[in-house]
Amino acid sequence: MKPPSAPFVVLCVLAFSGLAHLPARAADQDLSPNVRLLVAARNSDAGALQRELAAGASPNARTRTGETALLVALKKNDLATARAMLAAGTDVNIAAVNGVTPLMAAAYGGQAGMAGELIARGADVHAVDRLGKGPMTYAAGQGHAAIVSALLAHGVDANAVYANRLTALMWAAGYGRDEVVKVLLAAGARPDERDDRGKSAADIAREGGYAKTVSLLERK
Repeated sequence: MKPPSAPFVVLCVLAFSGLAHLPARAADQDLSPNVRLLVAARNSDAGALQRELAAGASPNARTRTGETALLVALKKNDLATARAMLAAGTDVNIAAVNGVTPLMAAAYGGQAGMAGELIARGADVHAVDRLGKGPMTYAAGQGHAAIVSALLAHGVDANAVYANRLTALMWAAGYGRDEVVKVLLAAGARPDERDDRGKSAADIAREGGYAKTVSLLERK
């Protein structure tokens, strides 16, 4: 496992890359309805979004990096556009080329209400991206306790093991996310689990200088 600072950089790259692969607005008139739809999502242009859907654009149209307008919107925290795409029937489980799904984007961004809507529409709470991370690791690492609770309530195992044998508890501990640590411990997360370096959640928290988090874990 890399130190906590490295996964954070990776998370940021996943959350904010990909928008540059859409065409510039100046050439919109020469583009297909699908591409214009994606441009509208990028620009948070509600009127254009509805025009392109009415013109026959597919709600599942994707950029060259595999992102739907729904995913583009969620990564920008544009919930109005995201809800418009849900209403249009976008498949909530379409992942980008890197494996990131709309639920992962909502989990990373702390969009608890949207995460709930996606789950209600059948979003896969167990999906993992190409780096072996899922909605739970994104939510835990970013400190979004409400989303962690929702994922637990919908069947995600508190002791599930992700890439590098990291658990959600380890991700939360590595960033000093104490509220998430409490939620996971209450759900039965085991603080004695070890990653592929042989380190526990408390060890990882200690490396990051999170003394309160270490105390929570060792008290358990």
